Amino acid sequence: MDLIRYVPIRDIHEASSLMEKLGVDPEGIELMKGKTLHLNLKVEGIDPKWANLLKQEMLSLDGDAALDRRTLDCSISKTDVLLMGTQKQFERLVHKLEAYPSLQTLSRSLAETLKNLSKTRFTLRCRKKTFLLGERTLLMGILNVTPDSFSDGGLFFDRSRAIEHGLKMAEEGADLIDIGGESTRPGSKPLDTEEELRRVIPVIESLAKRLDIPISIDTYKSKVAKAAIDAGAEMINDISGLHFDPELAKVASQEDVPIVLMHIRGTPETMQKDVHYESLFSEILQYLREGIERAESSGVDPEKIIIDPGIGFGKTLEHNLLLIKNLSEFRILGKPILLGTSRKSFIGRILNAEPKERLEGTLASTVVGILHGAHIVRCHDVAQAKKAIAVADAIRGVRD
Repeated sequence: MDLIRYVPIRDIHEASSLMEKLGVDPEGIELMKGKTLHLNLKVEGIDPKWANLLKQEMLSLDGDAALDRRTLDCSISKTDVLLMGTQKQFERLVHKLEAYPSLQTLSRSLAETLKNLSKTRFTLRCRKKTFLLGERTLLMGILNVTPDSFSDGGLFFDRSRAIEHGLKMAEEGADLIDIGGESTRPGSKPLDTEEELRRVIPVIESLAKRLDIPISIDTYKSKVAKAAIDAGAEMINDISGLHFDPELAKVASQEDVPIVLMHIRGTPETMQKDVHYESLFSEILQYLREGIERAESSGVDPEKIIIDPGIGFGKTLEHNLLLIKNLSEFRILGKPILLGTSRKSFIGRILNAEPKERLEGTLASTVVGILHGAHIVRCHDVAQAKKAIAVADAIRGVRD
C-alpha cells in the first residue's frame, strides 16, 4: 500500500523548505507556496449585499464563504462572513475587490491582514541589545517592588532584596527584567505616583549600572515611565494598552523605547467584576488596535510595539484558556506577542494551588503559548522557565 502522510504547513517558510526538498524549481515554489496555506478569515459587521458579493467572488476563485442564512434576502442590517481559502486565493480576492469602490477599504484591510500573518520574524531594538524575535523566545523576569503582590507577597519590597533578586534573575538567564511598583492584582486600588517612583527608581538605577540586559518599567503612568527611563529603563510595559494615560505614548516616542500594550477590561480594581464579552477576541483585538493607533500616531516606531492579550486582567478561567489556545489569532495585528501566565489565578483554580505552588502549571501554559505564537514570556521562576522555553523552542523550530 502506498504511504500517505498528512503534512501540516504553518507558514511560507515551511512550504518553501518542503518543496525545495522535493526538488521543485524556484519558479514553481514561488507559484505554489501560497496555495499550501489555508486561511479562515472572519469579516465582521458588513452589509449583507457585500457579504453575498464576497461569497460570489470567493466561489469564483474556488474558495468559499459561510453566511448567516438571512443574508441571502438581506433581512438583517449587518452580518459576519467566514471566508475560506488559500493564501493565494485571498491575494487574488484583494485585487478583485479593488474594482468595487465600496469595498476598497476592505481590500486594503485584507491585504494588511495577509501581510501581518506572513510575519514570522521581528527585530526588537533596545538601547543595550537588539533581539531577533521568532528564532528564540525571550524570557522577561518579573520583579515586583511591592508589599502586596498576589504572587510573592512583598518578598522583594525591601530595596536591597529587590536588587539582589534582579541580579539573580539575570544570572539565571533572563533576557529582560520587568520592574513594577504598583500591584495590579484584582481589586487593587491605584497607587500614588510619588510612592511608585520611590519604590522603583532606586532599584532601576542600581540594576541598570550592573546589568547588560534591558530593564522594563511596568507602569501605566507617563511620569513614572519617564523617570524610569532617565534612571536606566529601556522599555515600557503598560497594562492599559495606552488607555489610562494619553501622555505615555509621547514618552515612548520621545525616548524611542519599545512599549508593550496589554489588554485590560476596566481597571485592576474592577476588572474581575461581572466579566462579560459579546465577542472575546473581537473586543480584545479592537482594544489593542486602538492602542497601536495611539502609539503610532504619537510617533512610536511601529517596530517597537509589542502586544499582550492580558491573561487574568478581566477574564474568566475559560477566557484565559481560550486566549492561550488561540494565541496565534493575535498574529493578525502584525506585532510581537508577549504572554504572561506566571502563577496566575486561573492556574490556581485548575490545580487548586496557591501562587507559590503553581510552577508546573505556569510552565505548561508557557510552553503551549510559545507553540501558539508567543515571542516573549513573562515569568517569576526564571531558572525553571528558561529550561522549559529551550525545549519549546527546539520543538517549534525543528524542520522535517
